[in-house]
Amino acid sequence: MPSSVQHFRDQKYHELKEQCIQQRRLFEDPEFPASDGSLFYQSAPPRKVEWKRPKDLCEDPHLFVNGISSHDLHQGTLGNCWFVAACSCLALRKHLWQQVIPDFSEQEWDPKNPEKYAGIFRFRFWCFGEWTEVVVDDLLPTVDGRLIYCHSNVKNEFWSALLEKAYAKLAGSYEALDGGSAADAIVDFTGAVAESIDLVQGKYGEIISEQMKLFEDLMKVHRRGGLISCSIAVSSGRASEVETEMGLVVGHAYSVTAIRKLCLGERLLFSFKAEKLFMIRLRNPWGKKEWNGAWSDNSEEWKKISDSERKSLKLILENDGEFWMTFEDWCKNFTDVDICRIVNTSYFSIHKTWEKKMMHGAWTKNSEPLLNRSGGCFDNRETFLQNPQYIFDVKKTEDKVLVSLQQEDRRRYKKEGRGDSIPIGFEILKVEDNRSYRLHKLTVQERVATSPYINTRTVFLKRILQQGRYVLIPTTYHPGITTAFILRLFTDVPSKLRELKADKPKMTCWSLLCGYPRRVTQIKVYSAEGLQKQDRSGGADPYVLVKCENQNVRSPVQHDTTSPVFNTQVIFYKKSIDSPITIQVWNSNILCDQLLGQAVLAASPSDPREQQTLQLRGRGGREAAEVPGHITVKVFSSDDLAEL
Repeated sequence: MPSSVQHFRDQKYHELKEQCIQQRRLFEDPEFPASDGSLFYQSAPPRKVEWKRPKDLCEDPHLFVNGISSHDLHQGTLGNCWFVAACSCLALRKHLWQQVIPDFSEQEWDPKNPEKYAGIFRFRFWCFGEWTEVVVDDLLPTVDGRLIYCHSNVKNEFWSALLEKAYAKLAGSYEALDGGSAADAIVDFTGAVAESIDLVQGKYGEIISEQMKLFEDLMKVHRRGGLISCSIAVSSGRASEVETEMGLVVGHAYSVTAIRKLCLGERLLFSFKAEKLFMIRLRNPWGKKEWNGAWSDNSEEWKKISDSERKSLKLILENDGEFWMTFEDWCKNFTDVDICRIVNTSYFSIHKTWEKKMMHGAWTKNSEPLLNRSGGCFDNRETFLQNPQYIFDVKKTEDKVLVSLQQEDRRRYKKEGRGDSIPIGFEILKVEDNRSYRLHKLTVQERVATSPYINTRTVFLKRILQQGRYVLIPTTYHPGITTAFILRLFTDVPSKLRELKADKPKMTCWSLLCGYPRRVTQIKVYSAEGLQKQDRSGGADPYVLVKCENQNVRSPVQHDTTSPVFNTQVIFYKKSIDSPITIQVWNSNILCDQLLGQAVLAASPSDPREQQTLQLRGRGGREAAEVPGHITVKVFSSDDLAEL
């Protein structure tokens, strides 16, 4: 269970329930009343809607009947198949739904103690980085005595209808749930990290190797508790909610309920030659309309499967909305998949443990460039760096990094016509190993990763990054747009993710005594060539050390080479404009490292800013004797500390 929980609209479940029991009345929610305003924000109800309590709809109401199942749900008249698909996914994971429906047994109807029932329920959602508890009454919208929205296939089971009501309250109305993303709902249920994949763009239906990689990835996500949904995009030739020749519904969210490798025929003892099929099982939130191709419920293919395999699959051949298909057919018939990873951050686990950092931020406008934080994407070269900037370190030689950028949920703004998500994305730049202040100009930094820019609530990127320091810049696509966001970063070892807020070193009393920087210098050491050989095999183990005043930065060691590629970036804020920059190349030894040569630079603002190759020299000043080897560098200097 979450350690701390916020209360939506400051409504506290236990206090409200106790009040109702003492006053012997059933709860009526003043924050989400049983009125048309809670149903619609612009449409008018087609027929008279009556709000009824479960006890008015059946004799023996329950939250759950025979437990919770992905088969419990049916969509109703609202276009929120995405929400129902997410609920189907949620029902597969007991530890997850118990987080959303806390103390479910305490909330359940108790026929032996009817006086303890107060008509109040509570549900928890992961809202913008915080678990939030939403309280609702049990008045549900009906027409002709039947629930018109999400409902169970069992008449006296109400968990799905009440959960939908709590989610509608969070969004502002039921109508605000018309159209959405299953991934968004799953993230709200679990705090998962969402990734959207375009199966057409990625050519997963054509390239078998990519198909197999995706199958293994989805199977791993599913095994580790992740939730997956998929859909067929609406296009000019395919209208929404239209059924294809193969029985699939366009513009409709399906939940993935199983991913398996299936053996054809009986597997013989000591024989591993049984043919394997890659299979996926889906569920239609309507509870009907299924795939009618190969491996559909009534197809001949099932005769190839042994009785033991059928039993392990818990195969039910009915028109219940759940069906199997081969992974290849799935890749060819569906266009989009949403993967929601439950990223493991527990140290008490047999699976890989990730280090997580989360930051809350916002894009804000200001006419002063140094204060503006809404600069738009990389294409807006003049203003791009006027965005929030976050710095982090990759400590290992290389590390897999997961990044999730999520903007605030805009459904509640639908009433004002501002309900659509804003196109967002982010850039990752490799920067100086000792950078501590905001970037103001791109000079020697490397642009190493760019996320997709898309108008979805969450943008996700997975990358392997080399050792070093990075700046992550989240942006809206267009400049001048304001909204809040959360940024989540997952790495193998702690990344020390933090926001860069200062533009330059701060002036303090200590600065007045010891001196304040007067010049900023950036150096990038690209490579070295022709270094003196240090071992019998004719190689060396060089690294570069860059020094200025009392600061120094060392690169990783490059092994067994006399032509190392360093790509090391450094920035110095110099108190004396006469302080030189010394770039030394050392050979790494077990007992004592050996200097191979150095170059000394004045680093004046008037010096050339182009890439240059420098001769290495021995100890001493710029006139010291030459030694074998050259280094290739680029140097920028400025007396404006906020220029670089």
